[in-house]
Amino acid sequence: MKWWQDAVIYQIYPRSFQDSNGDGIGDIPGIISRLDYLEELGIDAIWLSPVYESPNDDNGYDISDYRAIHPEFGTMADMDQLIEEAKQRGIRIIMDLVVNHTSDEHQWFVEAKKGRDNPYRDYYIWRDPAEDGGPPNDLKSTFSGSAWEFDEASGQYYLHLFSKKQPDLNWENPKMRQEVYDMMNFWLEKGIGGFRMDVIDLIGKVPDEGITANGPKLHEYLQEMNRETFGNYDVLTVGETHGATPEIAKLYSDPERRELSMVFQFEHMTLDEQPGKSKWDLKPLDLPELKQVLAKWQTELDGKGWNSLFWNNHDTPRIVSRWGDDQEYLVESAQMFAILLHLMKGTPYIYQGEEIGMTNSPVTDLSQINDIESRNMYDERLAQGWSKKDILLSINAKGRDNARTPMQWDTTEQAGFTTGEPWLAVNENFDRINVEKSLEDSGSIFYTYQELIRLRKEHPLVVWGDFRLLAPDHPTVFAYERSYKGETWIVVANVSGRDIHAKLSKHSEKVAPLINNYMKSTYDLHSLELRPYEAFVAKRR
Repeated sequence: MKWWQDAVIYQIYPRSFQDSNGDGIGDIPGIISRLDYLEELGIDAIWLSPVYESPNDDNGYDISDYRAIHPEFGTMADMDQLIEEAKQRGIRIIMDLVVNHTSDEHQWFVEAKKGRDNPYRDYYIWRDPAEDGGPPNDLKSTFSGSAWEFDEASGQYYLHLFSKKQPDLNWENPKMRQEVYDMMNFWLEKGIGGFRMDVIDLIGKVPDEGITANGPKLHEYLQEMNRETFGNYDVLTVGETHGATPEIAKLYSDPERRELSMVFQFEHMTLDEQPGKSKWDLKPLDLPELKQVLAKWQTELDGKGWNSLFWNNHDTPRIVSRWGDDQEYLVESAQMFAILLHLMKGTPYIYQGEEIGMTNSPVTDLSQINDIESRNMYDERLAQGWSKKDILLSINAKGRDNARTPMQWDTTEQAGFTTGEPWLAVNENFDRINVEKSLEDSGSIFYTYQELIRLRKEHPLVVWGDFRLLAPDHPTVFAYERSYKGETWIVVANVSGRDIHAKLSKHSEKVAPLINNYMKSTYDLHSLELRPYEAFVAKRR
């Protein structure tokens, strides 16, 4: 067994977690000041979004120096202190590794632009223009427009699958790969707990053939990376792999292949999008479809890989606003989603503020939007003739700023996040949703998360048990069983805002909840009356 198999990970988006010096930007000393809170929650590791030196075109995912800390966040001494203080509380620090691309201000790219014969030129991907002088092909950037940017000085285009300030690295170049491995070992020797690997499925790209994800040499690179770096340490590695299927996920996470511990797959996160369109083209969630996707990942990886479990991260809207009810049933629906996820097999990830029920933060104007992806989409769709109202509807549903508003600590000005002007506006509901209130209320979302973490630690069934989906076609009930060494638990949730009646047993079968979100001491599985967003876990006889 590996330590990360029964661990619970907490993601921190440093800009928005806790500011210590009043400049409106969260920082590493701020994180250190909140470690006791995270220890009380019970988490085992912190996944830290990038704190490296960066011009912040894409909020730190454009790195200009992998071995330096961005001054806004603090110093390397602060970073060393964070690793040490976290360790004293039994918490590991997982660094965000961004090696598909760098910033255009990284020294490698500054050199590469000096000319075609520069030794760093081949660290990046350059191509001559097409016959008409335009881009080499029609590859598109995730952030809108062409994935190719023309460099006047050399008369060539360079590839950027994201912002034009994020040129893609050329993984075909063994010298570049070795520099990346040296950098990774620099961090591993500091005693970090592993890496979350940003868009790692893109490093094997073959741009001339239009291949971006899952290129032919991808797994060769990952096996080499494992050999040269983290395979020599007891650490967690999780790859962000948007297009992964269970078959592909096994290639990454089967221990015998010596690649990664696990991957983030996003199939369940695309179910409220119109098929074949972009994330901005919305459709209502179909619960049987969600159940089918999550069950598939639970059963098909079994014994041959490992799941990561999540509803939220820095790129996705808040689950309680997305598929729950962030008004009347905020507490109940947030607790329901927590119970559903944390009783599944895999390593759960909690995104900052999820444990207190933080919600999306709607905007009414472009001036309130910080995220580069949302801003680019706004401009693009406005030019295509979309109405401002429809564009904002999509951004308020799916924009990344929803996850990035500052952490809500208390009812003081700026929610206790900063004494200054925050880099992104605090959600207006901070007076009723904050850490201070959560800790004072024994029925709060926080204590549900704390209890779910405890159940995982104390019951091997949660970590190792088999998974079986129940009532797959029921339109509002999500129910499943976990079984291990002769013991079976049932997990039941009403994923709707209305009272419902359901039957999950042929005969009267009364069970007592191990955890639930309504004050109820028994349930009859033969005749279940469930309130809006009611969820419970119980041991079957």
